Amino acid sequence: MSAASKQVTHVEVPRDGVRIRCQGVSKYYRRTAVLDAVDLEVRDGTMLGLIGPGAAGKSLLVKIICGLVAPDEGHVFIDDIDVTRLRERELQALRMRLGMVFQNYALFDFMNVGENIALPLRMEGRSSETSIRNRVAEVLEQVALPGIQDKMPRELSGGMKKRVSFVRAVVRRPPIVIYDDPTGGLDPVTSAKIFRLLSDMKAQGTTSITISHDLDGIRPLCDQWLLIEHGKTLFSGDTSAIDQCETPYVRQFWRGEPA
Repeated sequence: MSAASKQVTHVEVPRDGVRIRCQGVSKYYRRTAVLDAVDLEVRDGTMLGLIGPGAAGKSLLVKIICGLVAPDEGHVFIDDIDVTRLRERELQALRMRLGMVFQNYALFDFMNVGENIALPLRMEGRSSETSIRNRVAEVLEQVALPGIQDKMPRELSGGMKKRVSFVRAVVRRPPIVIYDDPTGGLDPVTSAKIFRLLSDMKAQGTTSITISHDLDGIRPLCDQWLLIEHGKTLFSGDTSAIDQCETPYVRQFWRGEPA
């Protein structure tokens, strides 16, 4: 690992406690702003709820935060490291500090479930094979999928793939996790299990951003909220502030009121 990559991987929590910061992040497609000067801050050990209607730009924003997409304007900092200035090898090192749950599962079709989940642990290179097998079995138990290590992704339902993707993201207990709709397509009982895991991760000190359309499920978990619509910030603040917000669209979206 290069010196720059080591610097990216081994970072202390910033003095101001802000682990994720976006400053004026914009992205354009065909001269249309799909993200328009978005700012956010996520402090150590807290969860930010990233909410808004479909196609608002939420998934694009978290891809930019993870360094998977480059912004056209603005900067993203993770632990005071400017993600937008990193080379690919440095980005790969930075992503070792992140867990990412994607909407499209992002499972490798040529690996079985156990291999998919174990991959981050093997890439990290700190655990024995026995420890890895035990950890994989543990996280599958937590999402009510015991004993499916040998199944291939094509043998799984959409809901099962979602849960496998989730546990792969958290199997290393990373300090920062990005959840993109972790309960989308899941039944209420399984969704409740996922929300309990989110709560457990937060209790362990994890810093996270969660995209979800299930406001009832994430309300008890999130400390801060960012509501975007058509790529623009309509609200940024804590739960008390959004509870009291009288901006018509924000109030309607937050309270589930009819238009």
